Amino acid sequence: MDIRDVHFAYPDGRKALRGVDLRIEHGQRVALLGPNGAGKTTLALHCNGIYEADAGSIHIGALPVTDANLPEIRRCVGLVFQDPDDQLFMPTVRDDVAFGPANLGLRGEELDVRVAEALDAVGAADVAGRAPHHLSGGEQRRVALATVQAMRPDLLVLDEPTSGLDPAGRRELVDVLRGLSITQLVITHDLPFALELCERAVIMNDGRATADGATADLLVDQGLLHANRLELPFGFDPAVARRDNRPTSPR
Repeated sequence: MDIRDVHFAYPDGRKALRGVDLRIEHGQRVALLGPNGAGKTTLALHCNGIYEADAGSIHIGALPVTDANLPEIRRCVGLVFQDPDDQLFMPTVRDDVAFGPANLGLRGEELDVRVAEALDAVGAADVAGRAPHHLSGGEQRRVALATVQAMRPDLLVLDEPTSGLDPAGRRELVDVLRGLSITQLVITHDLPFALELCERAVIMNDGRATADGATADLLVDQGLLHANRLELPFGFDPAVARRDNRPTSPR
């Protein structure tokens, strides 16, 4: 993904993006950090054409994000929303996961294989016949991820994926995302999660990318965190996590 000098303002005139540049190489997992209102989700919604930039350009691979390319862009870019209820609306989990591929024209055994592969990839095969609203938060999150995986995207964009998860659900999600061989952009306020999952992080503030580097290097810079309204959980030391080479959760 290649984002170059992207600007965007909402209809009321509020500027949300002020010349954002961001390049993510194939296979990278990158955390997008920053305070509320920094422009993180707005930027994510540009990646699959939900919002259209006022200026600048976005390419997914060699494909520019333009109106003419939107069907293929939305297949290539899988967006997992913060609230699973925004993505899960069918009577059963299997129906939800099948919805996207079925709209592409898949039927019969080909569709069944696509659904089974997506559910297996996120460890949710055992809930295929259940109603999504009867699942736990962690299960719903993994099923929402499966609905996107079923489209076989090239880029996975996750908005606050640990929101509302208990420690066990968070651990399961880390394991699932680590097991996916796909480029990932992870929007999160959970700094230990970012360190655990992503080697690289980008900080946004006031519609701009203010820092870009190794996640561990950014999180040990207290001045940088303070300037961008980011705060580590009490008792969490990213320097220790980096030295031990095994990121730990705060106690």
